[in-house]
Amino acid sequence: MFGFFKNKEKRAAICSPIKGRLIAIQKVNDPTFAEEILGKGFAVVPSIGKVVAPTDGMINLVFETKHAISMTSKEGAEILIHVGLDTVNLRGEHFQTFVSAEENVKKGDLLMEFDIEAIKNAGYDVTTPVVICNPDQFPKITVIDEKDVDTNEEVMQLIVS
Repeated sequence: MFGFFKNKEKRAAICSPIKGRLIAIQKVNDPTFAEEILGKGFAVVPSIGKVVAPTDGMINLVFETKHAISMTSKEGAEILIHVGLDTVNLRGEHFQTFVSAEENVKKGDLLMEFDIEAIKNAGYDVTTPVVICNPDQFPKITVIDEKDVDTNEEVMQLIVS
């Protein structure tokens, strides 16, 4: 899939944490994400309300409002998974988390569930940005083209060194 990287380069794969439609981060209807202010990444318009770990790593923070989780991959990528836009205003309603800070996780471990229809009915966009918050640590970050994705499907590669 990502055959254009040189074989000697150390790479880290990031998988989709959500099943749905992968879209370019620039298409997210929020300038903080679309303009890559928080970092480089992609977004998923979810078809199922489950979030899994996109790679092996450690949970840094589960937001008190349960709408977002931050983790660090074993390669050092700081990953923010932010379910929906402005969903912080729901104050945790329609979200359930299954991990806590400083917990080690493996790719595919269940992190969170959320009620897509209830969030939409409350007037919120469920588009979920997934952002590498420390992109300067990686010489190259590549995301696949827009398409339907499943959890644990590789969608991003980082050159580590």
